[in-house]
Amino acid sequence: MAVPGYNATVLDHYENPRNIGRLEKADGVGTAGNPDDGDFLRLAIRVEDERLVEVQFQTFGCPAAIAAGSMATELLTGMSVEDAHLFRNHDVVEALGGLPEGKEQCSVLAEQALREALAALVGR
Repeated sequence: MAVPGYNATVLDHYENPRNIGRLEKADGVGTAGNPDDGDFLRLAIRVEDERLVEVQFQTFGCPAAIAAGSMATELLTGMSVEDAHLFRNHDVVEALGGLPEGKEQCSVLAEQALREALAALVGR
């Protein structure tokens, strides 16, 4: 499906999102956005030996939000918890090859949800 302003990588992740769903037995879950009036993203992580071994997301939003959630899971899976703390929305935008003007805020949802999921790891 052609969506004006979106490159092939973004469209691929929008049309074929990776790691979408609810992660059973998650070690950390974070949410970002507001489902009542805009984009919303839920990110769940499972950690073994201080690595994110599984990352899944659920979202309600535009093509950019879906693509950003999908790409974030791909980038985060296998990453150390320490490196995940350094993860930023710009990493998602760069990996996607850019987002249309006004849509970069959609990549912030993944970063915000990740921060919350990582905070849930403290004290586990």
